[in-house]
Amino acid sequence: MKSIAALHDAVTPWSDGLEPSDAELNVIEAEMPVILAEVELLDALIVLLDRPASEFDARRIRRAHRRVLAARRDAANKSCPVPPAVA
Repeated sequence: MKSIAALHDAVTPWSDGLEPSDAELNVIEAEMPVILAEVELLDALIVLLDRPASEFDARRIRRAHRRVLAARRDAANKSCPVPPAVA
């Protein structure tokens, strides 16, 4: 039987720097508002796992959902540059 370890080249190629590159960190930073909004929505939904939703809970979920949509919209607008012919 052949054992597989996480650091074997056949499974995960080993690189000198296992840290994310600057480009990857910039992408993560750009997506952070979306991530935080989604975490807030998940928190609102997790609260409802063991009890029925009240009107306050419903408003909290609606607000969190709107924040997720707004964050996604803003991220999409930032990632789509204006074409040079239009500008």
